[in-house]
Amino acid sequence: MKRKFKVSGMSCSACSAHVERAVEELEGVQEVNVNLLAASMTVEYAEDRLSPEDIIHAVEAAGYGAAEEGDGEESRKASSEPEGGDVPGAEQEREAVALKKRFLTSLLFLLPLFYLSMGHMLGMPIPSIFVTDNGEGNLLLSTVELILVVPIVIINRNYYKTGFKMLVKLSPNMDSLIAIGSLAGLLYGSFEAAGMILTLVTLGKYFEAKSKGKTSDAIRRLMELEPETALVLRNGKEREIPVAEVRSGDTVLIKPGQRVPVDGVILEGTSAMDESALTGESLPVDKETGDEVISASINGSGFLKIQATRVGDDTTLAQIIALVEEAGSSKAPIAKLADRVAGVFVPVVMAIALLACLVWLILGYPFGTALSICISVLVISCPCALGLATPVAIMVGTGRGAESGILIKSAQALETAHKLNTVVLDKTGTITEGKPHVTDLLIAEGAGLTRQEFLALAASIESPSEHPLAGALIELAAEEQLELRTVSSFQSFGGKGIEAELDKAHYRVGSSRWMEEQGITEAAFRLPEREGLFSFRQLADHFSGEGKTGLCFVREGKPLGFAAVSDKIKDTSAEAVQGFRDLGLDVVLLTGDSEKTARAVAKRVGIEKVIAQVLPQDKEAEIRRIQESGKKVGMVGDGINDAPALMRADVGVAIGAASDVTIESADIVLMRGDLTDAVQAIRLSKAVIRNIKQNLFWAFFYNSLGIPLAAGVFYPVFHWMLPPMFAAAAMSLSSVCVVTNALRLRNWK
Repeated sequence: MKRKFKVSGMSCSACSAHVERAVEELEGVQEVNVNLLAASMTVEYAEDRLSPEDIIHAVEAAGYGAAEEGDGEESRKASSEPEGGDVPGAEQEREAVALKKRFLTSLLFLLPLFYLSMGHMLGMPIPSIFVTDNGEGNLLLSTVELILVVPIVIINRNYYKTGFKMLVKLSPNMDSLIAIGSLAGLLYGSFEAAGMILTLVTLGKYFEAKSKGKTSDAIRRLMELEPETALVLRNGKEREIPVAEVRSGDTVLIKPGQRVPVDGVILEGTSAMDESALTGESLPVDKETGDEVISASINGSGFLKIQATRVGDDTTLAQIIALVEEAGSSKAPIAKLADRVAGVFVPVVMAIALLACLVWLILGYPFGTALSICISVLVISCPCALGLATPVAIMVGTGRGAESGILIKSAQALETAHKLNTVVLDKTGTITEGKPHVTDLLIAEGAGLTRQEFLALAASIESPSEHPLAGALIELAAEEQLELRTVSSFQSFGGKGIEAELDKAHYRVGSSRWMEEQGITEAAFRLPEREGLFSFRQLADHFSGEGKTGLCFVREGKPLGFAAVSDKIKDTSAEAVQGFRDLGLDVVLLTGDSEKTARAVAKRVGIEKVIAQVLPQDKEAEIRRIQESGKKVGMVGDGINDAPALMRADVGVAIGAASDVTIESADIVLMRGDLTDAVQAIRLSKAVIRNIKQNLFWAFFYNSLGIPLAAGVFYPVFHWMLPPMFAAAAMSLSSVCVVTNALRLRNWK
């Protein structure tokens, strides 16, 4: 069982580490992922040994709040805010508004406090009543400073409430460091330092909340694509109802220019649909009766009547949003490093701060100097940047991918994709369109038929057949508006061909091998630019070298005609193969087709390694064999027949899945049928991981440099000292820098 919970009270990566550890200790828990940015937790557990209430109690015992997602019980709410939490970024926006108010109010008291305490150092005139004869402040000045700092403390009291509560529970976090540092300043009488720390930290939190809200822009834009109402036909009357009330089977009317509210099938009408919001495909897609339409696509100039097939949470749009949210709240393996550090970081920092204070006292420096150094170490070391380094990049990256029609189902898949060194491609539906097309029609010498006569005859004979090659002939005949006749008898021979009677004549259609078995071996066909006559077997061999399949037609035991059918290669397949190579990946074609056909297709798109004549159930073994040679393998397939291989691969990529985005076997789902999107998915992975590494580097570098600087390590040589106020500003700036760097991914193309 997997459930998602909202968690309140987390302020840094130390908090998320404490929550994770508290839940992991429960018997029956299999996996826990706590996301600091989304304030959420996903828990996979044994349902017969644990309940959601047990998990909530464990979180509460650790000092935080928790609630099942969607739980409305007041006592279990993870947030004190009312409705609106379902809108991505709304919680951060409300938090930003509250923090802005706290900052401005704090600033109102901080400015006169700073003027009275520090103005004389800046050459500003100080009222004489606050200055003694020797130029130092008096009791009145201290009293006024205390009066000014108390409102700042009250306004920002949450740091103390949370910080000391977690300290008592032996799980100190960022708030604990702020609370101890500012309280030490208050007790020693350094009111301006305490006020400045609280105000600057709140300012940093405000910028951080504003930036974090932008990480959910992609999900928010996706949610805005759903219309609020739908026009349905019920009891013969048109009714406009909320989209939530549309039921599967309803007839929905879509006017020109409107967004489609649900997934459905066109009952009447034709139009060109703009699906760019979901698939990233800029060109409109022509739709007619019987075609599927997906939610959030925009109707062109035609009027459509559709039958709803998927509504509510089952629509393509809803499932895309769910996948993006799940990926954004999941945790990449690279984040575990930051979690391990964060779990012990705060206690270590507190020990360093105390040690620095003692060392400076032992060296004979005044207590005020030693305390100032202790406060600076506590304040500058808050591990906010460390906790934000990974989740912000994951959330922005997966959201940006969704906007481009690339759905990445987990942070782990996103990270693993950048390590791939081999990509295995299925042929049908991946490199090719997955739909046979007639490419060549040849008529036997002396048959006495024109091309159109032969095509009409061939399509008529094949009309009772359900074979894809037969469908290609029938479709071509329909395109050329040829009239088909009805056969009087029809018999199918599995794997060989068919027999039929039409206009009292007997016909056979099938493979060249079957024709040879029937003794039909005479040479009766001519090929362009080739001399002589050719038999069915020679024609089949010739077209097989071009990646085409041959259908032989015989009338009354004599060769009549030959049709070459090919699964057309997608226009962008060769470009995609070159894209994989440019990324340093080996490309392998894995198919059930014959060796000759597979190599013909591979040659046209630039693939050198071919594994052919592999049954669907054996593809998984081939992927495993490649992995055992030490390769990290990505598999790209249609997500249905290739399911075992997709699951075996290190990263499974389902292509062209616009009508079914819930393919469980794939790690990445490409909404379009364009193989170049698989290349872009790997590029996106590399960009996100590069961004995460940058964030982690600067977070670690900042603390590695900031803590020694605050502790006064550089003072004996360079006389560098970091006052608490500057430490607070630096700490706030570090978090903002990390989030801002991650937001650069929104510009990825």
